[in-house]
Amino acid sequence: MATISEARSETQCLPITGADLVVESLVRHGVDVIFAYPGGASMPMHQALTRWKEKIRTILPRHEQGGIFAAEGYARVTGRPGCVMATSGPGALNLVTGLADAKMDSLPLIAITGQVPTAVIGTDAFQETPTVEVCRAVCKHTYLVTKAADIPRIMKEAFHIASTGRPGPVLIDIPKDVQNTIVSNPNWDEPMDLPGYIVPAAPSIEKLREVAAAIKEAKRPMIYCGGGVISSGGAEALREFVNKTGIPVAMTLQGLGSIPNDHYLSLKMLGMHGTVYSNYAISESDLLLAFGVRFDDRVTGKLSEFAKHGKIVHIDVDASEINKNKQAHIAVNGDIRQALEILVPLVEKCELRDWYQQIDAWRESDPMTYSDREDVIVPQYVIDQLSKITKGDMIMTTGVGQHQMWAAQWTNFKHPRFWVTSGGLGSMGFGLPSAMGAVAARPDMHVVDIDGDGSFVMNIQELATVACEKLPVKIIVLNNQHLGMVVQWEDRFYKSNRAHTYLGSIDDPEATGSGEGGQPEVTYPDFVNLAKSFGAMGRQIRRKEDVIPALEEMLAYPGPYVLDVLVPYQEHVLPMIPAGGTVRDIIKS
Repeated sequence: MATISEARSETQCLPITGADLVVESLVRHGVDVIFAYPGGASMPMHQALTRWKEKIRTILPRHEQGGIFAAEGYARVTGRPGCVMATSGPGALNLVTGLADAKMDSLPLIAITGQVPTAVIGTDAFQETPTVEVCRAVCKHTYLVTKAADIPRIMKEAFHIASTGRPGPVLIDIPKDVQNTIVSNPNWDEPMDLPGYIVPAAPSIEKLREVAAAIKEAKRPMIYCGGGVISSGGAEALREFVNKTGIPVAMTLQGLGSIPNDHYLSLKMLGMHGTVYSNYAISESDLLLAFGVRFDDRVTGKLSEFAKHGKIVHIDVDASEINKNKQAHIAVNGDIRQALEILVPLVEKCELRDWYQQIDAWRESDPMTYSDREDVIVPQYVIDQLSKITKGDMIMTTGVGQHQMWAAQWTNFKHPRFWVTSGGLGSMGFGLPSAMGAVAARPDMHVVDIDGDGSFVMNIQELATVACEKLPVKIIVLNNQHLGMVVQWEDRFYKSNRAHTYLGSIDDPEATGSGEGGQPEVTYPDFVNLAKSFGAMGRQIRRKEDVIPALEEMLAYPGPYVLDVLVPYQEHVLPMIPAGGTVRDIIKS
């Protein structure tokens, strides 16, 4: 394999421009895939990418939002920064939702945007927007590059910031003239200049001894496990800690996969649509070990009532999250993986027989179930069967809505980084592009996007990307012709008044599931023919007996595949704790 210097000579890349410095920096930081959509202000960087095509695969999305969601999918399954590139103005602005999404879900991301030449910045030049100013609030850090010679240092800093401490997105905005500037002798080893950026020190051993002492005294301890466990690489350390102490675990939406769902000590997901028994256990615990979490409202409901019966230990790498929403009795600022590795030798097996009996009683009285039917396909059945067929050996992505919650509830997660979903921001349209990022990173795995018809159409153009780039993404559309989660809230809290949540033909507003069993008689759009027009395979099913054969056919197909599954729109995601409610308000049926 050629060295970087040899590769530069072979591709006749000298003299080095700012654009070449950007791409070579990506290579030096181990980037092997970038999702990039060209435009006038980013053309020099795209030209440079063609000179490095043996080192970096450039995937052309069909929309910049698709590109940044794909970069998030890549980051989630690898733990390395995902990379996206766009042009100035509208191209850069189309990244904003993805930047906010990555910041909320703590995903390492490098977003590189072209900008108009420095001489015309501030003149309302063609496709000019103040990208840094627009994006500053939804990024971990931002740069406007004014000197081409600074690019190697800035790129080094960007990767460091994105991937250390609490991971997050970093934006680098580069004017076109800076991209074209020739740099004679670039300094690749210039030290970083980050006086205000401090990565937290190793967790305090004294504080962790307090945690161990609290565990020893507890009779009803619970672990509240969040996405920070996975992003820190701490899943294995958590499993060792759980197996040694015997403390049960409830996971947030982003924490799923931290320990296997079928582990006896796993109470699966907690929160608004979590298991009844996990929410009961959290409520009645006398010690809550909050690992890599932020006490968000979808978990806590009414804050004053959440885990009010016990002591709270909060360990998180982001000091701003500690005591922000819920006061901790023992607060530890530091990396959760390091904290768990230090804790394991300090703790012993807990005597929790009575606590297990209580949890088992809750499991027996309120198990996770759904009302299966023979006349229609219920969405939970589809996900349940997919999980059984794959035995957890797949990466799953989702859009946002009811289908996302059913996927979280009914998939038997066994591994970290096999679950890719938009949690904090809840970005519809996330499923398909994040799946293409996941399969670009892990071509050895089945990657299945569980989507709703509303979420799927938001970035449906990426079917062209997966077909042209030969990314064998599998998409299951749970199609009820409605914005399902909003419909559920309409049913529960607005007397079923439909306020623009029907996605079918406006010429037939009464046909809201008027077919057999509440399934739509006619669906818009025709996802099967639409998929085929993009170069993917498609199939629609309406009968329960077709589910397993269709899933097997989809998984066996070598290319991208859209399975359109018609489901009744009246189905609700249960259990459900209403927003701002408590476990006493839980809706079970």
